[in-house]
Amino acid sequence: MSEIICPHCNKAFTIDESDYAKLIAQVRTKEFDKEIHEKIQAESDKQKASFELAEQRIKTKHQADIAEKDKLIESLNSQIDKSETEKELAISNAVTEKETEISELKSQIKSAESEKEIAVNQAIKIKDEEINKKNEEIAKLKAEIENKTTEKDLAVTQAITEKNSEISDLKTQIKTAESEKEIAVSQAVKDKDDELNKKDREILELRSQISNKETEKQLAISQVEQKKDSEIASKNAEIQTLNSTIELKENERKISEQTLKNNYEEQLKMKDEQIEKYKDFKQRLSTKMVGETLEQHCSIQFNQYRMTAFPNAYFEKDNDASSGSKGDFIYRDYSDDGTEYISIMFEMKNEADITTTKHKNEHFFKELDKDRNEKKCEYAVLVSMLESDSELYNSGIVDVSYKFPKMYVIRPQFFIPLISFLRNAALKSLEYKKQLLMIQHQQADLTTFENNLETFKNSFLYTYENAKKKHQEAIDGIDKAIAQLTKIKEALQTSDKHLNAANNKLESELTIKRLTKDADSVYDKLIEIREEK
Repeated sequence: MSEIICPHCNKAFTIDESDYAKLIAQVRTKEFDKEIHEKIQAESDKQKASFELAEQRIKTKHQADIAEKDKLIESLNSQIDKSETEKELAISNAVTEKETEISELKSQIKSAESEKEIAVNQAIKIKDEEINKKNEEIAKLKAEIENKTTEKDLAVTQAITEKNSEISDLKTQIKTAESEKEIAVSQAVKDKDDELNKKDREILELRSQISNKETEKQLAISQVEQKKDSEIASKNAEIQTLNSTIELKENERKISEQTLKNNYEEQLKMKDEQIEKYKDFKQRLSTKMVGETLEQHCSIQFNQYRMTAFPNAYFEKDNDASSGSKGDFIYRDYSDDGTEYISIMFEMKNEADITTTKHKNEHFFKELDKDRNEKKCEYAVLVSMLESDSELYNSGIVDVSYKFPKMYVIRPQFFIPLISFLRNAALKSLEYKKQLLMIQHQQADLTTFENNLETFKNSFLYTYENAKKKHQEAIDGIDKAIAQLTKIKEALQTSDKHLNAANNKLESELTIKRLTKDADSVYDKLIEIREEK
């Protein structure tokens, strides 16, 4: 029985262990629900922020593309305006030059006409002065005639006759001068008319050139306008294409967002189902069943994805306890050609909330690393429900490689994601592993070859040493035999000498005469036998 003080009324009351356990379970369940809700909300906010960031990036990129195209269109329009301005300036300069030239020609024509008029007026003035002078002389002479006396009438008459003749000559000269003046004026007018006609022709030619230049200008402007219209149409088509692409990308983004949203909602639904399952587990489990149920849960969860996500994988319980300990599950995955590219040793740890003795995850690291090394697994993963209040282990996949290499601690909901993550990472290095395995096989073959070569060398050396020893023994035997034969040879040579000496002695001393010396009867008998033969 336990005594509890109410925080509101400050009254003490007692409860039994079952009520206490229910109260603790209720508090922990609320905290667990609150924690799950906060994690789901945080994940939702994170996903939403990710979507908004992706959308903002796409919009920024599209706006940058549109701004770049607008800038390009503005640059092209500026080039068109600049080209038209340059063309108009060139035409204006040409027209100004021609107008200046025409004005100069007109000024020259006016100057020529003025000079012609001045020359005519000057000639008329000169002739008028001469006529006036003659008229003055005539008047003077008439006055003199009137003042002369009668006696001088003849002289006067003669003088008058002379003067009349002179006047006639002067009139003739005046007529001639007037005729010459008219001819000069006519010639000057003709020259000026010819010059005016020439200038008119030049003006017509210049106007024709100006008209041609105007036509060329209009043609050039038309060509430039057509070219620019074509470029603008092309740019408009390109802009339309870009707008279509942007719209398509926008639709793809919306579809992708909807797909991600659906996947996220599906994942949330799955997480909710898992949470409900965990809640149901926590309500139904007994202390004895906790560990086994976590193993069964992970096994069932893996088998649900086995044929779709892990068709070539091996995932079974570790039943080999020959070394004194064993893990819970071993996961191995293979490529289509049978090459193993990843292996994981799993250890599942759980305990009931009302368990008095609380364990920590790090208490199992050393044993898990030992099991991993004995079973030759690359990774070690502790699937744990221990330390349920730990922010570190509740944050997700925890890498504890700083204590033991390639070791992770996860909650059950990260069981499949961690396998997928490690498997995908290993798949990327599969080709390198194949090459490494090939090199290792080649190295193993080379080592085997070197070992075989060393064995052969040792065997050959042993045989060679034995043969060499026997050969030396044979040589020694031959040397001994040679020495023995040499002795025998020397003995035989000595014997031969003795035999030769004996033979010589036999030949020289073995005669009937010498043998029968002092034996006359024997000698006679031998002579008798020889004679009988």
